[in-house]
Amino acid sequence: MSPSEYEKAIRIIDDAHAQDPNIVRLDGEDIAYELHYSNKMSGYLDKCNPTASEILRLAIRAQHLRRWEIPRNAYAMNKTGYHLWRTCLKKRQGEIAAQICLDSGYSSEDASRVAGLIRKENLKQDADAQTLEDVACLVFLDDQFEAFKQEHDEAKIVNILRKTWGKMSDKGHEMALSIPMSDRARELVVKALDDV
Repeated sequence: MSPSEYEKAIRIIDDAHAQDPNIVRLDGEDIAYELHYSNKMSGYLDKCNPTASEILRLAIRAQHLRRWEIPRNAYAMNKTGYHLWRTCLKKRQGEIAAQICLDSGYSSEDASRVAGLIRKENLKQDADAQTLEDVACLVFLDDQFEAFKQEHDEAKIVNILRKTWGKMSDKGHEMALSIPMSDRARELVVKALDDV
């Protein structure tokens, strides 16, 4: 039996993720960071929406597609530079994912939809875009927050947590509060939410 369009696209996306030179060690094995990240994204999607469409599953899986190729320091290390970097990444990752979808046999409409989700278009009006944002925020809290809090002062951390919380749905909030965290991480989350 030949692979479906979905299986082809996932294989191409995961092959790209596996090329990430940034390696993490998990359970005694080395894995490309972006492959690890996309596995986390897919895992949280299954918790948020186990009946998600193929299109949303592809967008979730491709959200950081080839991100390592444009490092954060390629832009000015200030707020404007950060926003320019993020805008560039979303556009580029959406374009690459759309081409993968087309190459895998999806229609141009489906490919465009995947790209739009990756760009998080119509975030508060589009349930799938909101789910993608919730999942990305959950992965940040679960997988990246412990390291992030070591690199930044408390005021910045609290501000980022408030912004993260503001992007999430009520369901995302509920899931976020169930993520196991260190005492210090939990203390920072509580502090951020005190004024929300």
